[in-house]
Amino acid sequence: MTHDRATACLKFASLFSAFIGLLMAAALLGAQPVMALFLDLIHLPLDGTQTFSSDSELVLGAISGGLLFGFGVMAHQVTTAVYATNPEIGGRILMRGIVSWFIVDSFGSILAGAWFNVVLNLGFLALFIAPLLEARPSVRAAS
Repeated sequence: MTHDRATACLKFASLFSAFIGLLMAAALLGAQPVMALFLDLIHLPLDGTQTFSSDSELVLGAISGGLLFGFGVMAHQVTTAVYATNPEIGGRILMRGIVSWFIVDSFGSILAGAWFNVVLNLGFLALFIAPLLEARPSVRAAS
């Protein structure tokens, strides 16, 4: 993968993350059924027992959505302002951020009984890790 293609993929991953964060925060504006379905999905089986309606659930959705939106914006800025011109430093920043998120989110999900969220987290992880690894000069030279 070329550096330009990796940069484009990272920009997409960043914007996608920000979009999902906005979707989570939108629960406050009436998207509770979408979040309830998401919670039902990560707590398999799909049985309709999860809700997203209490004040505590809504505020945690707002906080989580805001953090994910902020992460997406930050990752986009790191991609455009750092990674695009210095892939080694930008890639290291993005890699450490996404791996840190993955470990904490996935471990917490397992402890909460939402193991399927780890599977979904792998998708987010791949969106960032794949272009970072494939565009590295040492990886291309070894191929």
